[in-house]
Amino acid sequence: MNKPIKKIAIVGPESTGKSTISKQLAKHYRVPWVPEYARYYCAALTTDCTLQDETNMFIGQVALEESVLAVAETDFIICDTTFLTVKIWSDEMLGETPQVVLDALVQKPYDFYVLLDIDLPWADDPLRDFPQMREHFMEVWHKELKSLNANYAVVGGIENRLQNVINAIDAFLKHS
Repeated sequence: MNKPIKKIAIVGPESTGKSTISKQLAKHYRVPWVPEYARYYCAALTTDCTLQDETNMFIGQVALEESVLAVAETDFIICDTTFLTVKIWSDEMLGETPQVVLDALVQKPYDFYVLLDIDLPWADDPLRDFPQMREHFMEVWHKELKSLNANYAVVGGIENRLQNVINAIDAFLKHS
């Protein structure tokens, strides 16, 4: 029987380098990469986001992960964020989270999270909204990860960010 494939998630507030770093990590480790479904979904939205949209983003993210896991032939995959982001944004923007997301948080855990620090300069993007709230969202990420009893490491650095993340993942892999 094959051992389960680990899921390593790159998470954090907006404009911390998640997409860039996660792609670089997949290339570095030669493992599959799961993109952030919500970016594609939100780019196509023409109205304000609703709870149904948040549910759709959750379903899309899970489907992407499951499709990558179904064909992966590696010990782990790299995920550009997780559906925990749906909970964080739903709570912040809509005041509640779809029940299906809350249920899945404990049913579909990730093995290791790299929480990227907010030490990078803000980069404008049409899908980013809150440059002034990065500290707030960093605190929210800590709170949410702790509430899941998640295994995570905070990683920063501007010049050596990728290497710092690789070091954190290598340490996790060595001890898992």
